[in-house]
Amino acid sequence: MRKGIFEMKLFLRAFGALGLGLALATTVAVAQEHEEGGTPHYPLKKPEPQEWSFAGPFGTYDKGQLQRGFKVYREVCSACHAMSMVPFRNLEDLGYSEEQVRAIAAEYEVQDGPNEAGDMFTRPATSSDYFPSPFANPEQAAASNNGAVPPDFSLIAKARGVERGFPTFIFDIFTQYAEGGVDYIHALLTGYEEAPEGHEVPEGTYYNPYFISAASLAMAPPLSDGQVAYEDGTPETVDQYARDVSAFLMWAAEPHLEARKQAGFTVMIFLVLFGGLVYLTKRKIWAELH
Repeated sequence: MRKGIFEMKLFLRAFGALGLGLALATTVAVAQEHEEGGTPHYPLKKPEPQEWSFAGPFGTYDKGQLQRGFKVYREVCSACHAMSMVPFRNLEDLGYSEEQVRAIAAEYEVQDGPNEAGDMFTRPATSSDYFPSPFANPEQAAASNNGAVPPDFSLIAKARGVERGFPTFIFDIFTQYAEGGVDYIHALLTGYEEAPEGHEVPEGTYYNPYFISAASLAMAPPLSDGQVAYEDGTPETVDQYARDVSAFLMWAAEPHLEARKQAGFTVMIFLVLFGGLVYLTKRKIWAELH
């Protein structure tokens, strides 16, 4: 028996050493691949985790930040990116009144119809309409953006994210980290830089080591200091714009985040109390039987 246990320990040690060796070999191979001009792994730089008011099990949205982010979207992002799954009426959750939402919606034109003559027509949007696309079709969008179709922003904060790898994702289970999308958006918007020496950037693209699909992308740096005016005195910097619009896009992708977290906390409290009652009931029943 002892001999079997000893042999098992030797096997586990050998297996662990083999696994470590394979991991080191893979790391060396990847490094050599980069040095020799092989296929790189994107993104070249991973996003740094940022502090968000909605992070964690008790996080909530900052409505002031969401309104600023919406302002950045309206004045900068909406020229290329639609939010076809977000209705205007949802803006009331940001603190806007019903009249303000109607006024915001009226600034957009949407297609409707057919009319009595069988023709389609455009009209000012109403609160029940969804944010329209700035382009008539994907082909027009691609022709206006160096052949790249700007993605829809409705779910971008949940659809994008960089894998954090082992062992980080293990800790994410306990910290309930779910901000990979907004961390990525913030990093992308603030990560434009000059290409390193010897790196050729394709014509019509811009170097950004945080881009998840390549070393450069067709979107030019969209933000600059002082580009959007804030009435509340918040710094008008690229970093602040990126934080605000990232938070807004998180809200667009998950507008019921606060309600979900409150419901989850209530359920956990119920399960704890229910478990205590079950335990006390079990003790009472078995005490009487004995």
